[in-house]
Parts: sequence; C-alpha cells; structure tokens
Amino acid sequence: MLEFGTNYLQVLSYPMIYDHIRNQALYRPLHPRISRALDYINGFDPEMADGKVELDGENLLAIVQSYETRLPANKKLESHRRYVDLQYILSGEETLFHRQIESLVVKEPYEEERDVQFYHDADDQSLVLRAGDFCILFQHDGHKPGCVYCQARTIRKIVFKIRL
Repeated sequence: MLEFGTNYLQVLSYPMIYDHIRNQALYRPLHPRISRALDYINGFDPEMADGKVELDGENLLAIVQSYETRLPANKKLESHRRYVDLQYILSGEETLFHRQIESLVVKEPYEEERDVQFYHDADDQSLVLRAGDFCILFQHDGHKPGCVYCQARTIRKIVFKIRL
C-alpha cells in the first residue's frame, strides 16, 4: 500500500484522483497545500467574483472561473510540469478527458512561462464532473477539461495550481 505524507516522491506515480468533496479527508494527507485547497473550498463564498487568488504566493493559486462548456474538438489536451491541478466544480457539469502523458503524442512543446504542454487528441477516457466533484491531476496526467456533457452548459469551478 502506498504510504502518503509530505514526501511527494511517494505520490509521483499515483493515478489521477476523481471523487466528491464529501470524501476530502482521504486526500488531505497527500500534501499540506492540497489540504489548504480543500479548506478554501469549504469556506468558499459563492458570491466571489471570478479571478485568481494567491493562497500561498506562487505555491498555491485558486482560479475561480465561469465558462460555457465546448465541444472536445475545440479544446486542447494538456499537462503541466510545475503544478498539480485540483479542479473543483461549484456548479454545472462537464466532461474531462484524461490520459497518462506517456501514451500521448506532443502537439505543441512545453511552454515554461505558462507551464503547459499540449498533445494530440486522445478522447477515449472521460469523466463527468458535476457540482461537488473534484479531480487532482498530477504532472503525468494529460487532461482536457471544460468539454460538453450532453449539451453546452455554464460551469463555475475553482482550479487550484498546487506546487508540490
């Protein structure tokens, strides 16, 4: 069994996490910044405007966003090197496509400034995220969030950028 704690090297090969916020206690031991992101969700004011909030300088950012879901062909599959994403759905529902990056073909090289690399589509592994659901996407997790589920919908979510 994988032992969780403050040693991130133990978590590097951990698969993407997909769960509901009611089970958040299971993931708090992964890292203190993941725990702090979950605290932010618990105290979130739904009246807060969209925008970026630094919770621990550049080590932990919360990006509150609202948008319309789009067809998968209009979105890009991406991964990050510096940050882990924790994506939490406040309202609406979307499809998120996922695939481990070792099985993907690079489409656009890594951009250091934006901390993003894009891949050719691989839309066969998908999750539906609804209000209260979250996912944690590690550096080896290619992902394409914000895609239509059944029909276009308005989504409100928080994307945390977590440096581990």
